Amino acid sequence: MTTNSGQTAEAASVARPGKRERLVSAACELVHHQGVARTTLAHIAEAADVPVGNVYYYFKTKEDIIGAVVHAHGDRLESTLAELERRHRSPKARLKALMGVLAERADSTAQYGCPYGTLSSELAKQADGSHPLAAPLMQILLDWAEQQFRAIGRREAHDLAIELVSRYEGSAVLSNTLGQPELMARQARRLQRWIDALPS
Repeated sequence: MTTNSGQTAEAASVARPGKRERLVSAACELVHHQGVARTTLAHIAEAADVPVGNVYYYFKTKEDIIGAVVHAHGDRLESTLAELERRHRSPKARLKALMGVLAERADSTAQYGCPYGTLSSELAKQADGSHPLAAPLMQILLDWAEQQFRAIGRREAHDLAIELVSRYEGSAVLSNTLGQPELMARQARRLQRWIDALPS
């Protein structure tokens, strides 16, 4: 028989994520809101409600936790794309739905930028060359978009994927710079019409 105290402890453990998960979640939010350079392990520990000393049990360096942020974003992005695959049967519908998902984030994008684009861009500026973590998020988007354009029957699927992602990321930069979420929403609708107009 489970005691009340046992039930309470079990409920608390289910309701509250583990320390590593809280650290990664906090790091994702902080990096999106203030960038990699301004985010410290102390900031992350405080936001996650984890003692600073405990951070080093899970992540030896800031580089390690930024790697976890990239992987978390990648998992989330791949989950979103997989959901679009399940919900929409045609590749055009999937591409248009992706633009809709991104448009729903217009307010956040206008305030902080695209979480994938801003992080990738910041990492690409580090060290002497492109940071190894800079490309994966953009590559996930590009590869998926190329697959959809190829399924439509477009021979220039790779170029179309680059155009789609470039136009979205460019509008995200403008929306963030000008603080205009409606710009992001309008561009998403334009991209949906562009996708519709592509010959199959």
